Amino acid sequence: MPSFSNIRRVPFTAQQMFDLVADVGKYPEFLPLCESLTVLSRLVEPSGTVLDARMGVGYKAIRETFTSRVTLTPAAPSILVEYLDGPFRRLENRWRFTTCPGGSDIDFYVDYEFRSPILAVLMGVMFDKAFRQFSSAFEERARVIYGRPQLSPASGGEGQA
Repeated sequence: MPSFSNIRRVPFTAQQMFDLVADVGKYPEFLPLCESLTVLSRLVEPSGTVLDARMGVGYKAIRETFTSRVTLTPAAPSILVEYLDGPFRRLENRWRFTTCPGGSDIDFYVDYEFRSPILAVLMGVMFDKAFRQFSSAFEERARVIYGRPQLSPASGGEGQA
């Protein structure tokens, strides 16, 4: 049952990073393995936004599509992604954004299991590698969108759990 967790300090605000991760429609532009993303529904509530999205992922000749419910909670700020349909037995990931000196900490966690043992073997290593690159991909996206930050991250750099 693969899972991955990472806390990464970045020189961008918690709000900036929340906004980047919440902008799911842009994922195909920069996220590893993500080939398409369609927002199927969006419900705006006082506490945040809940959307259902279908993501297409691929590596070489293998293509899969899955649907997730994404709960965006700006006040926390946090994002919860819950699996609805597709090739997984389960998939859940969580993002938390915490303000710290010089920027913010991105706390990313994912837990997943493919339904098919064959697909697990074929895609498992690539998914693991992609999840390990997610924080870097979002940090690089922040540089593209927001430019070079004025402040550098506080000492300690990045950490991995």
